[in-house]
Amino acid sequence: LLPLIALALWGSIMANIICLRQTDLKSLIAYSSVGHMALVILALLTKTPWGLTGAMIMMIAHGLTSSMTFCLANTAYERSNTRTLIIATGMQLTLPLLATWWLLANLANMALPPSINIIGELSIMSTLFYWSPTTIIPLAINTLLTATYSLYMLIATQRGKPNTTMYMYPAHTREHLLLALHMMPLVLLIINPILITGP
Repeated sequence: LLPLIALALWGSIMANIICLRQTDLKSLIAYSSVGHMALVILALLTKTPWGLTGAMIMMIAHGLTSSMTFCLANTAYERSNTRTLIIATGMQLTLPLLATWWLLANLANMALPPSINIIGELSIMSTLFYWSPTTIIPLAINTLLTATYSLYMLIATQRGKPNTTMYMYPAHTREHLLLALHMMPLVLLIINPILITGP
């Protein structure tokens, strides 16, 4: 059990470091899923009820958050015809409402309160700390790296000078509806987390 937990901790840190090296937007989002699922594996390996609850919350919360981020990446790709972060910049100036969705998705990905993601991460961290207090060091590094690449993704796509070669047509209603349908379950789970945590 100890080698598997050590490997999962190391894997989550490595996946987050790889995220910081990505130039492709979709690759960055995909590698972020690897880092989060490593936390799920860690929680399941502890074989505790709290770990199981944390893993369940993390899977649901990350599924919604990651899917929302992929949808945003697709809307950016449709307008810029590129997934390269250095080219698809300055979208906040041309698509301010979509920038709000980007901000909400990245805050949820960072597990910022009051998102449901933080309940999952805190449950996993508490379980692992109870299992072995030394795990708090790699978990803290993991959390720091997650916040770093999430902010990097947000700043790289939204800030800076807009690319003049991009055709920035306004966001469609269907795009906002799709993003709202991702955000609504996250908000409902924040209001009533007992739906997935159990009594």
